[in-house]
Amino acid sequence: MEKGQGRWTRLLRRGIALFLATVTVWVLSLTADIGAAAGTFRTLAESPTFVSAALRAELGDLPAEDQGLTGWQRLILGQSPSLSAGIGRGETGGDEEAAEEVEGEPDDPEDPENLPEVTAAPEDIVGKTLLPVNGDGYDAAQGVYIENRPGLALDVAALAEAQLTLSLPEEGPQVLIVHTHGSEAYTPDGGDTYVATGECRTTDTTKSVVRVGDEIAKVLTEMGLTVVHDTGLYDYPEYNGAYDRSLAAVENWLAQYPSIQVVLDVHRDALIGADGTVYKPITTINGEKCAQVMLVMGSNALYDHPNWLENLSLAVKVQKEMNTLWPTLARPIGLRENRYNQQTAPGAMLVEIGSHGNTLQEALAAARMFARALGAVLLEYQ
Repeated sequence: MEKGQGRWTRLLRRGIALFLATVTVWVLSLTADIGAAAGTFRTLAESPTFVSAALRAELGDLPAEDQGLTGWQRLILGQSPSLSAGIGRGETGGDEEAAEEVEGEPDDPEDPENLPEVTAAPEDIVGKTLLPVNGDGYDAAQGVYIENRPGLALDVAALAEAQLTLSLPEEGPQVLIVHTHGSEAYTPDGGDTYVATGECRTTDTTKSVVRVGDEIAKVLTEMGLTVVHDTGLYDYPEYNGAYDRSLAAVENWLAQYPSIQVVLDVHRDALIGADGTVYKPITTINGEKCAQVMLVMGSNALYDHPNWLENLSLAVKVQKEMNTLWPTLARPIGLRENRYNQQTAPGAMLVEIGSHGNTLQEALAAARMFARALGAVLLEYQ
């Protein structure tokens, strides 16, 4: 019966996919010149590539290269959570039949090992401040937006007000910072160059997301929290299985320090257009160029994860704090089908600091701000 319902659901989704694409363009066109909007509708309607991509994106079958979409068409799809929710879903088992075939927990399909070659200079990478234009396609309350890809029932207002069971002990480490993909790096710029082990990847931990983890640890420590920073590389020399290896490491740390209540997995995103254009989430805060931050939260959609709502509630509180301190710092929270090892602790989160198009300095600026918001929330539970 459940499989039959799944098939009917997919048939219904096929029927509304093109409508969703049209609505997305209409919403975006409200801020544009009416003549340009008419031209946009006409161009999209005459583009079988875009229409096909809209359908495939909604159904979870849009490949990374987008089958010839132009950059602006790709961005339109990307601004619609209802459409972009399907992108990459095929690798994680987005429907009932696929979920039955999953053996073990896969690596993050949104965090590819092999990126297209970055040929643009830092000044040629396209910067964009990624903020919702409205609440369509999101679960939202109190200024917090959640891109709910699994389609699970959420009460964002209740999550924001919930009293957590999280309690940070006075003795022993309280926070663990780890990097499942520790070789992730940023676009080389100025003195921040490195020996690459792939596109925007390096084993030089002074130039990778491990360096960003150092900055977060420093700020949290200055705020009075006790932090352990695991600087191990779990995605090198072998990428596949990184989540299994980092999970084993986290479990070892928790066995050694049962006082740890918060596990923070620090990554960076990757944003690439169909034409190879590299994008970066960027904002300016107090006159300083700063990458944007995205919290990526797991759920119980595919795997046993009893404390996912507790994790998500903490993420909502941190997001609210970021919004209060720096309204353009945070991208919407991403709720996903996978767990990302967040079943290990009541305060587990995955945070993406910028993207591969950002510079290390932009990421470090974001890391400091994120850490201050996180610390402010955690100190309430000490």
